Amino acid sequence: MNPQVSISTALCLPFPDIEALIQGRTIAALPRMFLRPEHKFALYPSNILNIPLSVEQYYQSNFASIAQANLNKNNLKKIPIQGWAKCEQCQIIDDTTYLAALSQLTIWTPTALEKILQQQQHIFFAYLRVYKLPQPQEVAAKLNINDKVGKFVSLPLIITNSTPVLSDRTFAQRQQQLQNLKSPPHPELEALQSQLATLTHPAAKQLNDDIQVFLGWGSSNTMQSLDSDFAWIKTIAKVGNSSDGHKFEKLVRQALLKLGFTGSGLNPEETGGSGGMDLYCEYPYPLVGECKATKSEKVSDGTPAQLLKIGMNHLGKSQYEDSIKLIVAAGELNFYAQRTATENYMNVISPETLQKLVELQAKYKGSINLLELKQYFQQEPFGLADDKINDYIQKIDRDIKLRSHIIQVLKKHLELIQGEKEGVDGLYAAFVHSNPPQTIDSKQQMHEILIELSSPLTGYLGRDKGDTMNSDRFYFLRDLT
Repeated sequence: MNPQVSISTALCLPFPDIEALIQGRTIAALPRMFLRPEHKFALYPSNILNIPLSVEQYYQSNFASIAQANLNKNNLKKIPIQGWAKCEQCQIIDDTTYLAALSQLTIWTPTALEKILQQQQHIFFAYLRVYKLPQPQEVAAKLNINDKVGKFVSLPLIITNSTPVLSDRTFAQRQQQLQNLKSPPHPELEALQSQLATLTHPAAKQLNDDIQVFLGWGSSNTMQSLDSDFAWIKTIAKVGNSSDGHKFEKLVRQALLKLGFTGSGLNPEETGGSGGMDLYCEYPYPLVGECKATKSEKVSDGTPAQLLKIGMNHLGKSQYEDSIKLIVAAGELNFYAQRTATENYMNVISPETLQKLVELQAKYKGSINLLELKQYFQQEPFGLADDKINDYIQKIDRDIKLRSHIIQVLKKHLELIQGEKEGVDGLYAAFVHSNPPQTIDSKQQMHEILIELSSPLTGYLGRDKGDTMNSDRFYFLRDLT
């Protein structure tokens, strides 16, 4: 959050260019004049490009669809001001030598850059530090704006609250990458992100956000967004401790799907009942189960007996015995129910324990390893199984805290040495002296965790792959909160 900023002018740029700046996809702009460093201005969008080319000729293929969607915002009477910028540096490019390499690192095609150079005899290439407003400020559309693209217009604004799109460190890395014309490290992810950006499904949006952070297009301080499924996850325990058995059964199926189980017996819209199993998972391993919601009464022997009977009838003896047996039940088991569950290798957990498992998965995607969870289901004690499943939850919690600590160690170590990247040896030494929440036995174990954290699917760290473990180099991308 920044102090009050007084701005008197706005730089008029095409809608797509401003969208790319606000996303953090680019830090560059193409004004029609030289910008002095430290100059502050708002970003005023226009439907006109710098030169008369089609969208496909003007913008990179992995950005064209996003550009087209933004250029369709025409005939607006009110113009949304999404942010403001400060010029950090401005270069003058007057030959074609580096245009192809520059194009790879920006949103413009080589053709567009060449046409601008031909038309203007030079390109003003500005590095902009962009600040996003919490909500767009709408201003009246200015008349005859089309001839102002790349130029300044008068637009006095007082901005009291804005956030940098990129952290200081990320911006510096991106600026250095452009100045040194380093090739983009993950062009395939950039292509995937451009496809995701046009989708509205929550899962696609979340993956889009994650990829942007991994690519360095989002601030490393970006807060993790809450999973939209939390609304129903938070009701598991409440419904389990009610008399609404049908709703509880559906919630348990949803919960197992959220954990990563799949199977024909997990349709949340169907309702089981007499003669049918409440739930059945096929992958990654067979799991058969019963649900029992109750307000106050004890769970009788009928619940585990029903699981035994229906499971054997529907699956057959061999398949049933090979399956994990799970009962999710509120209330205390009576003596006979406890004995039947224990002697038949059934795991009985409370709705509260299931809710904790699913909350963990929702907060930290992929944190629940179902094959590890299977080992806990298969070990004694059987019957009441809350304690052993809670042991697993605590293990995952410790693993997350360790990984969060390693990320912070790398972040602080790089700040201390004023470096961009560090190898396993240096990081392991820093970790040992960092008062860690738990020890790591070897550099090999440290390396395995670093590989995990630098996976594109997690995106907390970046990795420059070397030929050996000791030649790998890691850098900070975002916090694990």
